[in-house]
Amino acid sequence: MATLILPGEWFKNWEKSGKHEFVQLCKELTEKTDHGSEVRDIQAALYELCWQVVQGNLKLDLVASVLGDMMELRDDMPSILADVFSILDLETGALEEKNKRDHYTQLVGACLFFVPEAILKERLDPETLESLGLIKQAHQFNQKIVKIKTKLFYKQQKFNLLREENEGYAKLITELGQDLSGNITSHLVLESIKSLIGCFNLDPNRVLDIILEVYESRSDQDEFFLSLIKSYMCEPLTLCHILGFKFKFYQEPNEETPKSLYHIAAALLHHNLIELEDLYVHLMPLDAAIVEEHKRDISEAKQIARKLVMVVLPSEKSEDKEKEKEKEEEKNEKPPDNQKLGLLEALLRIGDWHHAQSIMDQMPSFYATSHKAIALALCQLVHLTVEPLYRRAGVPKGARGCVVHPLRNKRAPRPAESFEDLRRDTFSMLCYLGPHLSHDPILFAKIVRLGKAFMKEYQSDGRPDVKDKMDTLLSCFLSIADQVLLPSLSLMECNACMSEELWGLFKLFPYQHRYRLYGQWKNETYSSHPLLVKVKAQTVERAKYIMKRLTKENVKQSGRQIGKLSHSNPTILFDYMLSQIQWYDNLIVPVVDSLKYLTSLNYDVLAYCIIEALANPEKEKMKHDDTTISSWLQSLASLCGAVFRKYPIELAGLLQYVTNQLKAGKSFDLLILKEVVQKMAGIEITDEMTSEQLEAMTGGEQLKAEGGYFGQIRNTKKSSQRLKDALLDHELALPLCLLMAQQRNGVVFLEGGEKHLKLVGHLYDQCHDTLVQFGGFLASNLSTEDYIKRVPSIDILCNQFHTPHDAAFFLSRPMYAHQILSKYDELKKAEKGNRQQQKVHKYVAACEQVMTPVHEAVVSLHPARVWDDLRPQFYATFWSLTMYDLAVPHSAYEREVNKLKAQIKAIEENPEIPLNKKKKEKERCTALQEKLQEEEKKQLEHVQRVLHRLKLEKDNWLLAKSTKNETITKFLQLCLFPRCIFSSIDAVYCARFVELVHQQKTPNFCTLLCYDRVFSAIIYTVASCTENESHRYGRFLCCMLETVTRWHSDRAIYEKECVNYPGFLTIFRATGFDGGNKADQLDYENFRHVVHKWHYMLTKASVHCLETGDYTHIRNILIVLTKILPCYPKVLNLGQALECRVHKICLEEKDKRPDLYALAMGYSGRLKSQKVHMVPENEFHHKEQPARSATPASQQNGPGSTGKPATSTNKTEEGTSEDGDRGKDKSQGTTKPVSKANSAAAKVTTSNGNGALNSTKAVKERDDKEKSGKEKKEKKEKTPGSTPETKAENRREKQRDERAGKEERAAREGKEKTPKADREKVKAEEKSSKDDKAKAGNGEPMEPSRERDAIKESKSKEKGDRSAVAGSLKSPVPRSESAESERDHKRRKLDSHSSPSHSSSVKHHVNYNSVARSKSRERETEKKDSENTQGRSKEKKEEKDRKDRKRDHAVNDRETSQESKRRKDENGTNKNSKSVSPSCDSPLSAEKEKSKRSKSSSKEKAESVKPERTSSGGKKESRHDKEKSEKKEKRDSSGGKEEKKQYP
Repeated sequence: MATLILPGEWFKNWEKSGKHEFVQLCKELTEKTDHGSEVRDIQAALYELCWQVVQGNLKLDLVASVLGDMMELRDDMPSILADVFSILDLETGALEEKNKRDHYTQLVGACLFFVPEAILKERLDPETLESLGLIKQAHQFNQKIVKIKTKLFYKQQKFNLLREENEGYAKLITELGQDLSGNITSHLVLESIKSLIGCFNLDPNRVLDIILEVYESRSDQDEFFLSLIKSYMCEPLTLCHILGFKFKFYQEPNEETPKSLYHIAAALLHHNLIELEDLYVHLMPLDAAIVEEHKRDISEAKQIARKLVMVVLPSEKSEDKEKEKEKEEEKNEKPPDNQKLGLLEALLRIGDWHHAQSIMDQMPSFYATSHKAIALALCQLVHLTVEPLYRRAGVPKGARGCVVHPLRNKRAPRPAESFEDLRRDTFSMLCYLGPHLSHDPILFAKIVRLGKAFMKEYQSDGRPDVKDKMDTLLSCFLSIADQVLLPSLSLMECNACMSEELWGLFKLFPYQHRYRLYGQWKNETYSSHPLLVKVKAQTVERAKYIMKRLTKENVKQSGRQIGKLSHSNPTILFDYMLSQIQWYDNLIVPVVDSLKYLTSLNYDVLAYCIIEALANPEKEKMKHDDTTISSWLQSLASLCGAVFRKYPIELAGLLQYVTNQLKAGKSFDLLILKEVVQKMAGIEITDEMTSEQLEAMTGGEQLKAEGGYFGQIRNTKKSSQRLKDALLDHELALPLCLLMAQQRNGVVFLEGGEKHLKLVGHLYDQCHDTLVQFGGFLASNLSTEDYIKRVPSIDILCNQFHTPHDAAFFLSRPMYAHQILSKYDELKKAEKGNRQQQKVHKYVAACEQVMTPVHEAVVSLHPARVWDDLRPQFYATFWSLTMYDLAVPHSAYEREVNKLKAQIKAIEENPEIPLNKKKKEKERCTALQEKLQEEEKKQLEHVQRVLHRLKLEKDNWLLAKSTKNETITKFLQLCLFPRCIFSSIDAVYCARFVELVHQQKTPNFCTLLCYDRVFSAIIYTVASCTENESHRYGRFLCCMLETVTRWHSDRAIYEKECVNYPGFLTIFRATGFDGGNKADQLDYENFRHVVHKWHYMLTKASVHCLETGDYTHIRNILIVLTKILPCYPKVLNLGQALECRVHKICLEEKDKRPDLYALAMGYSGRLKSQKVHMVPENEFHHKEQPARSATPASQQNGPGSTGKPATSTNKTEEGTSEDGDRGKDKSQGTTKPVSKANSAAAKVTTSNGNGALNSTKAVKERDDKEKSGKEKKEKKEKTPGSTPETKAENRREKQRDERAGKEERAAREGKEKTPKADREKVKAEEKSSKDDKAKAGNGEPMEPSRERDAIKESKSKEKGDRSAVAGSLKSPVPRSESAESERDHKRRKLDSHSSPSHSSSVKHHVNYNSVARSKSRERETEKKDSENTQGRSKEKKEEKDRKDRKRDHAVNDRETSQESKRRKDENGTNKNSKSVSPSCDSPLSAEKEKSKRSKSSSKEKAESVKPERTSSGGKKESRHDKEKSEKKEKRDSSGGKEEKKQYP
């Protein structure tokens, strides 16, 4: 009110000047004539003055006198002041401060003299009046006011009832019911009505009621009656009351409100003759009842859904009760109409959207439109609003469409002329419709078509000024799709056309928008409405019914049912189907076949559902053992591959999901990509390829497709094209490659922290395999331009994207091939020379142009010192070539062509095939045959060009600035090893490349050294491989061994392919050479010794890995051994050693690690089948001993020798070698061949790279010196029996011998014979004397007494070593902690003593070599013994000594046997374990076991061995003796085992 602000100075100086100023202001205001504004200003001035009094700023009496003076200025001044008091009354009444209220009351009291009481009573509050004393009691005053008001306004005067005449009402009805078609207007009729009221004294309210009744019966005359009512009475409340009474009449049960009443109420509302708020209170039911009913509907729907989902087995009684209840409910009285919904429908019919919207806002969501009549009325209104725009933009070509007549109502929503107009009303109408648009499929189609038209406009119109508007409209259409279209589709009954129509719109959205919509539809929409809740439950029930009956046989019928169900509710159906597939993977094939009746929209929804199932955070992607990927994920991946291949589903979402998972460092989902690429592109990645398949994979694309895969890959052209398009359109090809390449190491170092090693290996393999498969797909399907455009250069790949080098070259390799070919074609076109020589030169020029930048780029990949040995050109050449470039698989081409010929023949001979089909198939086979032959020819030319290029390049490949050893190291480290485990074809390529470099006579490349390094140190390589890498590494070794075996097999081949080649020079010159001379070359026999050494080194490494007990070591070596089985083992004793160790693995792992057991059993069986192809060692390499070779046997053992004098052996060894004599064809001792092997090894490996290798003679001389030095050192360090261990060992040995002797005597039934062990002992001593003579001959004299000391010492020492080896190799199944710790100790000791140099000594690792040595020494000694009488007398003397010792230790023997028996019981070992384990002490034990199992086989072996024994030792042994000695050895070894366990 205070628009006029008075200065504060006036009130501060009120008495001096303020009073005068105020009065002057009031006078000026009263003199103004401003049409009422002066009154407001005066009121403001008086208000300010009075407020100062209330605040206590001015004294009451001063202000009262001024106000009294003011009354004279105007006549209405008391009234103005009373208004001010009224305002202040309200304000001070609301204040909490009592003093201000008191000031106000005092002010009003002081003014009573000049303000009349009547005015104050009229304006002030009764309580204020009471405080002023103007009334006695406020309460009584209020009652009096109510009575007066009632009398005035509500009490009816009934004075005219008796005077009303019926004739007046009759005339009124006649007047209103007349024909209105003429010139009769509402104005004329109104005049007549007024006359009738006056003449017949009619009640005006009753007249209004009759007018409404007549209007109700003539509702088509809206215009006339509305203008009449408007003219007759414009009081809205009266009209509302009369209408309210009419509605109330119908609010009884079983009453139905007439539509005409709704119509006139709607018309009156529409023309604003009444207010909705006034009428709404007269309508039933109440809003609270409506909300309650809605909640009840939802709970009932959920209850029904629960019943449908739950498995209920109701009894017959309960079913009867439910039927009775339903009947009772039907008998109940029908509830009264919902008048609010009736009015709403009427409003929609006449087009009053504004009021209709207000009513719907009062109700729960979609409650109103859930009534079909209202939904249809609203649909009709939407039809009318979209019609012009639909006619302009939405009608498809050829469609006529029915004409929609517009409403005559000018106040109805305006029709939309543009997409922007849809925002005005249409979108909000659709949102109120929600899922109930399903009642009008035609309108559904119209809205979808409008959406399609908009999307085309949106995509074509790129103007920035309209972008915001278009984006807003896009979000509106997406909201409509989410809230209206998809829910409506759920309520439609199996309408495939609507589904396809909707897909026409949805396919224009990016997949991100679509998937968002599907997610809302699946997870939120179905809970928003009772009807949708029921529909969801019914869909699940139906899906269960179908899936229970789905089999391969009824795929067609079930597929149709699935199709029908999926048209409306695909998300629910697919969700259930996928959950079933995750449990039962055998459903995948029938489910995929049954999806052929789906619509395009349903396929897209299926893709979304699959991705959602894959990304389910509640499911673990690992099994509970944490070592394997969960079966549900594997099932979904298989389904993905099958579904995406068979049906045209967009792949972008799935590929992006895999990409996102890789970005997040998760590699489980690569399984999906692997399956999709395999199924869609037909590219299979497996390490289980046969050699024929692998050979086919080295050919062209056609040969790969025909012979390279397990299944015939057909009809992948379309599916691979779809996959390619998806990758290129969404720019996912290179990112996926890079992410997979980076993720390989991520699996190990980032993901693999807490995961089981087995799982980490599996994930690594999966990641790597998928990369190889995916890269292969891109290389074969992308055009040259696409590929080159997407793959960056090698230095950017490695340095910027941190791609591992092997993967980077794998991705770049096809690019280089494309570029070289295109450049070659350019050069050919430029100069049209047809001569082959010219073509080759052009090809070389093309290679140089393309590869020169690559040579420069690779320099940055490695340190500068690397390029001192390898040239970048060599490095790039190795990594850029493939098997396709090196060799033509002629046999594979021939094989496939022959298959096609056989196929053509079979087609011709088959009478059942129709002629036209026969012709078609023959044409197909012939065309394929021609393609293969053309491809072979093309590859042959290409290989010739590549080989010519390599011939020109080879001289610049290796610089060899450092040693050749270093060169080979770098070649292995940077080229061979990384690539040989990349893929199976790369493994073959590596082996073939090494052979090719050798064949090209490449300078500075030592083939022999390369092969030696590959075969000699496989332990660490094998241990660091994953499972699949082991397969590939094994294949690589197999290919390398094939080459070696071929050279080993025939002298002619060796001389043709190896002699005079620089790779086989054994004396390395520091500078270049011209090919060497004959003396420098390794001759054929020495090469065979080297090959034997390599086989031995492989055996040594294999046994080591098998004995570690580590899962990875054992698994990998078994895989590698299986792969190299065609080429290794070839030597009988090595094969037996392996067989023994593998048999032990089988026994140990049977119940512990089944997968290792399965691998070991598989290898064991195949190894046994290969036994027939194995040869004795003397056949594998020639073993003639040269006259000068007087080197001690221990020095001739080569790698793995113990480095100690082996002139004496303990009795266990003697027994073992005795068994070996029976089990093997070994007429000539092992001394000579091993000697040669060692000399060859020395030639290859002892050089440090910068000096020349020594000759065989020099090596032997040096070894002799080392040997004598070692013997002297040992003599100084120890004396026989000087340590407690040695004494205990000797004692135990004597006890075992005593026991063995007794048992032998018992077996012989009293026959006395010299024990074999004593004979062997004497022979060993005689041999040592021979060795001494040899040493003396070489200028190394030795005293006899010291010689005997050395013999005893080495015997005890070797015995200790032997028992240690036995302990480390036996490892019985129930292993004790001490045994395990001892084995670990031995393993550590082995690791610390083993050396990469192949002449190093390994003391505790392999014992069969020393056995072979002792056996060969014994045989040589036996030859000499037969001529040496002095030896015989010595033997008799030794036998006598031994018998004396036996008598001395008889007591000890009994005690020891009792003790061993007790220990045996304590350790829980049984006889079987003893009989099995000792067989592992010798590499010959497998043969020994065989002889135990089968007597007949023993006979055969004995017979085959007899002539050899005669020639070597001059003696024959009966089979009876052999069996006895076998038993003795068995007892000895088991006794040794017992002792070993007790005294580790």
